[in-house]
Amino acid sequence: MVSDQAERIHVAVAVIENAHQQVLIAKRPAHVHQGDLWEFPGGKVETGELVSEALARELYEELGVTVARMHPLIQIRHDYADRKVLLDVYRVEAFSGTAHGKEGQQVQWVKCDALFDWPMPEANLPITRALQLPQRYLITPAESSNATVFVDHLESCLQAGISLLQYRDSEIDAQQYLVMAQRIIDLANHYNAQVMLNCPLQLFHQCQGAGLHLTSASLMGLVERPVPVGVYLSASCHDAAEVQQANKIGVDFIVVAPVLPTRSHPDAKLLGWQQFELLTALAQMPVYALGGLNESDIRIAQTHGAQGIAAIRSLWGDGV
Repeated sequence: MVSDQAERIHVAVAVIENAHQQVLIAKRPAHVHQGDLWEFPGGKVETGELVSEALARELYEELGVTVARMHPLIQIRHDYADRKVLLDVYRVEAFSGTAHGKEGQQVQWVKCDALFDWPMPEANLPITRALQLPQRYLITPAESSNATVFVDHLESCLQAGISLLQYRDSEIDAQQYLVMAQRIIDLANHYNAQVMLNCPLQLFHQCQGAGLHLTSASLMGLVERPVPVGVYLSASCHDAAEVQQANKIGVDFIVVAPVLPTRSHPDAKLLGWQQFELLTALAQMPVYALGGLNESDIRIAQTHGAQGIAAIRSLWGDGV
């Protein structure tokens, strides 16, 4: 029996960025699969060829650019009605040459926040999501008894560059949570940061301007996506069944944990990097690694397929 991996068309894909924070997309010819749609450039990985080699070759042949530096961004498995693909996506950080359509294809530099305006194959959509998400995902600790101190510290995190955060606090009542959540959302808006609320759905619907984060228990209890597309939805996952459920209901990004030992859960069963990578390979969306990690672990997390790291202590800082 032919394996699923063997059936898939293996494609190396590049996200090429210029000095203006734009990425390059190219239009597929009308006569090919997914024709007339825009995509991130790349091409098929030949037998025995490394992904990095394939990508460097394709980018020179198609666009006339030579890659100087790149790193993995995301790996995507997608099933179309007529074929299955495996996209190995790399972020090209440095290159030489002027990108142009050497094979007559149309190319366009586009701002990341405008990518959803360009019609793309479905398999490219998680790439666009990954480009709009940062490498660091702050999960707040339980609020201290002094809300002002808590918010002031959060603002210092935002000033330091945090642009994605999850607010959770099970130790206060619903009304207190709503008041604090809206205060945090308003503050984050000032810094153009995205807030994810870890709370029951009925509470979430009473707030404006945030995304929803699902616990693994909440995730497994759903039969469909609980918020509209366009409202960020994330979830906590710890095993293959939970990752597959996140795929099924269309979660935008997930947190997979615990990777390494933590002070808060010293007896938890650890995934380690090998198991983390296997779970990440199942995911059809960006994945954050959580558990005993700090900013120095971002690169290693990315080599195992992660968007970056999620953390409480190491990203919140003093006093946790």
